Amino acid sequence: MRAVIQRVTEAAVRVDGQVVGQIGKGFLVLLGVMETDSLREAEVLAGKVARLRVFEDDAGKMNLSPLEIGGEILVVSQFTLCADIKKGNRPSFTPSAAPDKAMRLYEYFMTRLRDEGVQKIEHGVFGADMQVSLLNDGPVTICMDTDTWLGAK
Repeated sequence: MRAVIQRVTEAAVRVDGQVVGQIGKGFLVLLGVMETDSLREAEVLAGKVARLRVFEDDAGKMNLSPLEIGGEILVVSQFTLCADIKKGNRPSFTPSAAPDKAMRLYEYFMTRLRDEGVQKIEHGVFGADMQVSLLNDGPVTICMDTDTWLGAK
């Protein structure tokens, strides 16, 4: 799984002009599910996201996780994170999971965030054309790939 995590003061996702998910202070997570991903990748990534310490403590240091500040998380599926750009200039999306598998792991990822203790989780509409707006705080943007912890398959 691949994720781009942005620390935000607010974020929203719209489908057909209607807000379908909206948060205040927390993380916007753009989530890409690879064909080789399993429940294990969703579990590991959810734990890493929930405990990512990039919010400032009283001393102004990035030392607190969303769990510690009551942060909210907006999860948006984004298969383009799985793009293979090794050849040419047009990305190939064959490494991304098939839609049914990707949706199951996307939903499981959000379930695992709840299990980790995140109180408010919002999301987009899987497979829809979405417009995402955010106010990046910092800016702080972190890229994660479960291959870092679990190795490539």
